[in-house]
Amino acid sequence: MSHYTPINSPQSPMYQKAMDILKLSQNISIYLNNDLNELKIDGSEDQYIYFSGDIVQQSICLAPEIANAELEPFPDRRHKHITSLKKLTKKIYKNSYRLEESNSNGKDFLPLLRVELKKFKKLQKTWLMSL
Repeated sequence: MSHYTPINSPQSPMYQKAMDILKLSQNISIYLNNDLNELKIDGSEDQYIYFSGDIVQQSICLAPEIANAELEPFPDRRHKHITSLKKLTKKIYKNSYRLEESNSNGKDFLPLLRVELKKFKKLQKTWLMSL
């Protein structure tokens, strides 16, 4: 019996890393929101609260893009999903740096997110060759 695991199964390394990034970004967002959800003295919201939501939303999209790329039979359409995955990764990076400017203790966890994103990008190179 073979121990082959399909690429887009929940056990695949690419899928697992995307899920790890999602969980981490959700936890960071929750932690940051506790610090950033208070209104300023003038009644306005903290601008950084939106970046924490953006990271979560972008992280949610990683796993479906992986599945779409793997299931797409046409190379040109598969390339669109791969490009989208790369753009999402860059956006998460960019927003993590923006969040480091916030006034929250949660920003200390953002370098951990970037370490996971670097691992994801490394894994992505291997994954791309298998498509």
